[in-house]
Amino acid sequence: MGDVAVGARSGHDGEDRGRPVEAADQVSNGALTSGSSGSDAGAAEDGTASRTDTDGHGPGDSAPTPKKPRSFWKELPILIGIALVLALLIKTFLLQAFSIPSDSMQNTLQRGDRVLVDKLTPWFGSEPDRGEVVVFHDPGKWLWGEPAPEPNALQTFLSWIGLMPSSEEKDLIKRVIGVGGDTVECEGTGPLKVNGKALNEPYVYPGNTPCTNDDQGGQFKVKVPEGFIWVMGDHRQNSRDSRYNQGDKYKGMVPVDEVVGRAIVKAWPINRWGTLPVPDTFDQPLDARASAAAALPYAPQTLAFAGVVPLALWRRRRLTAQ
Repeated sequence: MGDVAVGARSGHDGEDRGRPVEAADQVSNGALTSGSSGSDAGAAEDGTASRTDTDGHGPGDSAPTPKKPRSFWKELPILIGIALVLALLIKTFLLQAFSIPSDSMQNTLQRGDRVLVDKLTPWFGSEPDRGEVVVFHDPGKWLWGEPAPEPNALQTFLSWIGLMPSSEEKDLIKRVIGVGGDTVECEGTGPLKVNGKALNEPYVYPGNTPCTNDDQGGQFKVKVPEGFIWVMGDHRQNSRDSRYNQGDKYKGMVPVDEVVGRAIVKAWPINRWGTLPVPDTFDQPLDARASAAAALPYAPQTLAFAGVVPLALWRRRRLTAQ
């Protein structure tokens, strides 16, 4: 409690009769109170007070000089560098934003929409699946002769930091209809079929038919090789997709290696925000091998039943005859 006052009096002013105040106090207490040190006693003898600051510095020590904060302008290049590295990592491994330049995916996507594309799951071996909306690099000059879109200031900045692709890049966005091993076909105006199963496609642009009745690619029956996908736009009568590129080196197919990722969110404009789930259309079993496997378990029971019924009838006849 700091320095302890020495010589406290017991109800009398001045000094006790017959002895000095200090002597009386020493006799009554017998020793210095706990918490006092020898240095305190020495200080009391020469009449000076010896104190120590709570921060451990003595009276002769100077206060520590606070460290001067770094100038904002010196920190700014560091902050910009960190932001660029993070943006590059995000663009390379996680998400990338893309702007929709055409009407080929209406009404699912409108011209000018910004979508976020998942680039992470392909790193873990995930491949495009039926019904997903995917972004992919132009596999065979599909965009030959198409003018490059003129980016605005925001797009230019986002491209500069790596969060959006450059306007020089040739990328497309379509819906996956068939994957490796599938047979996709269109006859007349539809419906579109995958492995012989007709698709109910509510996402097709209103007024469009699922298939296009023309001789330039609207009528087709193709087998998708392993490692490739067959893609089509939702605006069927306004989409130059796999159907109309069957003359290229991949016969209209898109190599899985050329797929940037799956579009998962409409991020801008804000009133168009929403996810891009796989439609219920693709919940039905479309894999030809899966369909065959699903039918297989019923075959043994059917054969067994066909064999047991005649045997049971024959046995019943025999018992009746007996």
